Amino acid sequence: MISPLPPALIFIIGALFIPLFRGTMKGIYALIIPIVSFVSMMSMSAGNHWNYSFLDLSITLFRYDNLSIFFGYIYHLIAIISIIFSQHVKNNTHYMAALIYSGSALGVVFAGDLISLFIFWEMMALAATMLVWDAKTKESYGAGFRYLLFHIIGGLFLLAGIAITIYETGSAEFNFIGLKGLGSWLIFIGFGINCAWPGLHAWIPDAYPNTTPAGGVFMWTFTTKTAIYTLARGFPGAEPLIWIGAIMTVFPIFFAVVENNLRKVLSYSLMNQLGYMVCGIGIGTTLSLNGAISHVFCHILYKALLVMSMGAVMYRTGKINCTDLGGLYKSMPMTAVFCIIGAMSISAFPLFNGFVSKAMVVDAAGQGAMVVVWFLLMFASVGVLEHAGIKVPFHAFFAHDSGIRTKEAPTHMLIAMGVTAFLCIFTGLFPSYLYALLPYPVEYEPYTAAHIVTTMQLLSFGALAYILLVKYGIFPAEMRATNLDIDWTYRKLGRLFVRFCEGPLTGFREAMARTSQRIVKAAIKFATDPLLVPELIVKGAYVGIYKALTSLEDQRRNERLHQLEAKLNYLRGLKETGRYYGTDMPKRPLGWGVLIAFALIFLYMIVYMFRVG
Repeated sequence: MISPLPPALIFIIGALFIPLFRGTMKGIYALIIPIVSFVSMMSMSAGNHWNYSFLDLSITLFRYDNLSIFFGYIYHLIAIISIIFSQHVKNNTHYMAALIYSGSALGVVFAGDLISLFIFWEMMALAATMLVWDAKTKESYGAGFRYLLFHIIGGLFLLAGIAITIYETGSAEFNFIGLKGLGSWLIFIGFGINCAWPGLHAWIPDAYPNTTPAGGVFMWTFTTKTAIYTLARGFPGAEPLIWIGAIMTVFPIFFAVVENNLRKVLSYSLMNQLGYMVCGIGIGTTLSLNGAISHVFCHILYKALLVMSMGAVMYRTGKINCTDLGGLYKSMPMTAVFCIIGAMSISAFPLFNGFVSKAMVVDAAGQGAMVVVWFLLMFASVGVLEHAGIKVPFHAFFAHDSGIRTKEAPTHMLIAMGVTAFLCIFTGLFPSYLYALLPYPVEYEPYTAAHIVTTMQLLSFGALAYILLVKYGIFPAEMRATNLDIDWTYRKLGRLFVRFCEGPLTGFREAMARTSQRIVKAAIKFATDPLLVPELIVKGAYVGIYKALTSLEDQRRNERLHQLEAKLNYLRGLKETGRYYGTDMPKRPLGWGVLIAFALIFLYMIVYMFRVG
């Protein structure tokens, strides 16, 4: 019996037929693809499917286990929601890029080997770049190129690590890798670039806010969460991840609180939330791994809800900066409600899904006596409330009245946001359904009196701090400004490098080219005129003797010069007759030189074959 197609192939092959459809049917057809893929996924049994052999290596396109199927559930769910939100889009590029992007992410999740993982990894980067470029603005084109450059570099790290690992182990299977050699470290860094580790993160606030309102929902979902999956699969318990994740939870807060662009605020918020997942994977206990993986599920939902609400605002108003918005609750009340639900979820209020996942990572740090890490995670929880929990909904829908009066979000957007908001609340109220999907047994109860009281104290303190900071003018005011991130350094260095290439390096290259041409011309002239060197030597001697013998009497000097002239005449005669030292030879014996070269090469090959044999 032939196994059903892997989800990745259903998405990618299905994307190729998008141009055949027009108008509304394009969106409907795109919506059918993840549904068919989900049915195909559920019809498969646990284990490896679609196995092949390549260069004596085992290739597995579909591995069904507890970890991969968990990501398969949420990826299909968010793909359906995102396509519903995209129903106003009519162009081919969006749907084709979105489907290939989603399918490639599923390909990574279900890949049982490093080779197919790498192929889908690179397809994911290319499709995401097309989603950025689909905005068709000057900013999106530049951001797309920088996004692609980052992921090409990450792909090179990953490819080098995979090659070394296969050479050392003789296997391409993708299971636990661990930090045990150069190959593993290169793979680790390759995954980390897609995970937006500190210093490698600037592509997120650069590229994501420059996508279309519909494209952004896909972008905020797949790349980083797929990196979380690979880290959870290959590097659970890797100690560096603890500190990388802890730092990730904190440093984006300072960028988010001063950022004017609300989509950039959500970009920094994304990195903050990824930090909890990375830290949980690094701690490596059952509790922390379950917390990290469940937080992926919850984060995809509430982050999608926030991104969709801001996308709806951008779609209706064409604006996304805090200084340009405000008072939209009057025109877009449903969107405002959905945004508030997303804000409460990301802030981990009780009864919302962030409450039932984030605390598992924080408690795991506490149980491990990681005092500094625990403190950073708690501090970051307050920071999330400040920017994503309060700033985003407040400045978009309340704050000052911007005077903008527009229509509510389109029906299909409201449906997508409504379904997502329902899931945020449902998984928050009934976490047992979420916990049942996790790859490891769960023995955790989020709704304890201590947890609820601690969380509410923390959130109340954060809200009070925000109010007081704003009241006394300490909290950064919203203003039109360009905030510098680490990408400022490589943008400046890149421009300097381009100027160097266009200036000094170009001059040096042209000088080398001219010198090379002269050398080649001289070599050709020498190769075609074997008497050139003797003639030059005689001419040089003639000039040198003429100058050196000026003090001698005229008769002796004339005798010496007469002898040199005779030699020159002799050489010229040889050139004219084609005779050199009494031997007949062509004037341009280049063919003989080529023949001799081929003979030497042939002789070398004969000797080499006998030596190898």
